[in-house]
Amino acid sequence: MKVFSGVAQRGEGRAGSLGFPTANIPLGESVLSGVYAGRVEVKGKRYDAAIFADQNRGILEAYLLDFWGELYGQEMTIELGEKLRDAKSFANDDELRAAITADVERVRALAPAATR
Repeated sequence: MKVFSGVAQRGEGRAGSLGFPTANIPLGESVLSGVYAGRVEVKGKRYDAAIFADQNRGILEAYLLDFWGELYGQEMTIELGEKLRDAKSFANDDELRAAITADVERVRALAPAATR
Protein backbone atom coordinates (compact mmCIF):
# COMPACT_ATOMS: atom_id res chain seq x y z
CA MET A 1 0.00 0.00 0.00
CA LYS A 2 1.29 3.43 -0.91
CA VAL A 3 0.73 6.35 1.48
CA PHE A 4 0.97 10.06 0.64
CA SER A 5 0.55 13.12 2.86
CA GLY A 6 0.13 16.78 2.10
CA VAL A 7 -2.00 19.86 2.53
CA ALA A 8 -5.24 19.78 0.53
CA GLN A 9 -5.27 22.34 -2.24
CA ARG A 10 -7.77 23.49 -4.82
CA GLY A 11 -7.61 22.08 -8.29
CA GLU A 12 -9.26 23.10 -11.53
CA GLY A 13 -12.77 22.39 -10.17
CA ARG A 14 -13.80 20.08 -13.00
CA ALA A 15 -14.66 17.10 -10.76
CA GLY A 16 -16.66 19.37 -8.48
CA SER A 17 -18.65 20.71 -11.43
CA LEU A 18 -19.57 17.09 -12.21
CA GLY A 19 -20.81 16.48 -8.66
CA PHE A 20 -17.63 14.94 -7.25
CA PRO A 21 -15.65 17.62 -5.39
CA THR A 22 -12.08 16.57 -4.74
CA ALA A 23 -9.16 17.68 -2.64
CA ASN A 24 -5.70 17.48 -4.16
CA ILE A 25 -2.24 16.86 -2.77
CA PRO A 26 1.05 16.63 -4.66
CA LEU A 27 1.92 13.22 -6.10
CA GLY A 28 5.62 13.89 -5.70
CA GLU A 29 8.09 11.74 -7.59
CA SER A 30 5.76 8.76 -7.81
CA VAL A 31 5.02 7.33 -11.23
CA LEU A 32 1.49 6.25 -10.34
CA SER A 33 -1.37 6.82 -12.72
CA GLY A 34 -5.02 5.78 -12.81
CA VAL A 35 -7.98 5.47 -10.47
CA TYR A 36 -7.71 3.73 -7.10
CA ALA A 37 -9.91 2.75 -4.19
CA GLY A 38 -8.43 3.89 -0.92
CA ARG A 39 -8.81 5.83 2.27
CA VAL A 40 -8.17 9.40 3.31
CA GLU A 41 -7.49 10.56 6.83
CA VAL A 42 -8.26 14.17 7.65
CA LYS A 43 -8.99 15.84 10.99
CA GLY A 44 -8.51 12.50 12.76
CA LYS A 45 -11.22 10.70 10.75
CA ARG A 46 -10.89 8.15 7.95
CA TYR A 47 -13.04 8.10 4.82
CA ASP A 48 -13.26 5.67 1.94
CA ALA A 49 -12.31 7.47 -1.25
CA ALA A 50 -12.04 7.26 -5.01
CA ILE A 51 -8.58 8.58 -5.85
CA PHE A 52 -7.17 9.68 -9.19
CA ALA A 53 -3.40 9.70 -9.60
CA ASP A 54 -2.85 12.32 -12.29
CA GLN A 55 0.71 11.92 -13.50
CA ASN A 56 0.38 14.80 -15.98
CA ARG A 57 -0.51 17.36 -13.30
CA GLY A 58 1.49 15.63 -10.55
CA ILE A 59 -1.41 15.36 -8.09
CA LEU A 60 -3.54 12.88 -6.20
CA GLU A 61 -7.18 13.90 -6.46
CA ALA A 62 -9.39 12.37 -3.75
CA TYR A 63 -13.18 12.22 -3.63
CA LEU A 64 -14.10 11.34 -0.04
CA LEU A 65 -17.26 9.27 0.23
CA ASP A 66 -19.85 10.59 2.69
CA PHE A 67 -17.81 13.68 3.55
CA TRP A 68 -19.39 17.11 3.78
CA GLY A 69 -17.22 20.03 4.71
CA GLU A 70 -14.17 22.04 3.79
CA LEU A 71 -10.88 20.26 3.13
CA TYR A 72 -8.72 22.97 1.61
CA GLY A 73 -5.73 23.83 3.77
CA GLN A 74 -6.12 20.67 5.87
CA GLU A 75 -3.35 18.09 6.28
CA MET A 76 -4.43 14.84 4.60
CA THR A 77 -3.05 11.33 4.39
CA ILE A 78 -4.08 9.31 1.33
CA GLU A 79 -3.68 5.51 1.31
CA LEU A 80 -3.97 3.87 -2.09
CA GLY A 81 -5.56 0.45 -2.21
CA GLU A 82 -6.74 -1.49 -5.22
CA LYS A 83 -6.27 0.02 -8.67
CA LEU A 84 -9.67 0.26 -10.36
CA ARG A 85 -8.65 1.32 -13.85
CA ASP A 86 -6.07 3.12 -15.94
CA ALA A 87 -6.35 6.83 -16.67
CA LYS A 88 -8.12 7.64 -19.91
CA SER A 89 -9.62 10.54 -21.81
CA PHE A 90 -13.36 10.96 -22.21
CA ALA A 91 -15.23 12.44 -25.15
CA ASN A 92 -17.45 14.63 -22.96
CA ASP A 93 -18.49 15.42 -19.39
CA ASP A 94 -21.37 12.91 -19.46
CA GLU A 95 -18.94 10.05 -20.18
CA LEU A 96 -16.58 11.26 -17.46
CA ARG A 97 -19.44 11.60 -14.93
CA ALA A 98 -20.61 8.05 -15.74
CA ALA A 99 -17.06 6.70 -15.26
CA ILE A 100 -16.63 8.50 -11.92
CA THR A 101 -20.04 7.24 -10.77
CA ALA A 102 -18.96 3.68 -11.59
CA ASP A 103 -15.63 4.22 -9.79
CA VAL A 104 -17.42 5.47 -6.66
CA GLU A 105 -19.83 2.51 -6.72
CA ARG A 106 -16.87 0.15 -6.96
CA VAL A 107 -15.14 1.87 -4.01
CA ARG A 108 -18.31 1.44 -1.95
CA ALA A 109 -18.46 -2.26 -2.89
CA LEU A 110 -14.81 -2.79 -1.91
CA ALA A 111 -14.90 -0.82 1.39
CA PRO A 112 -13.39 -1.57 3.83
CA ALA A 113 -11.43 -4.18 1.89
CA ALA A 114 -10.08 -1.49 -0.48
CA THR A 115 -6.99 -0.86 1.61
CA ARG A 116 -6.21 -4.42 2.68
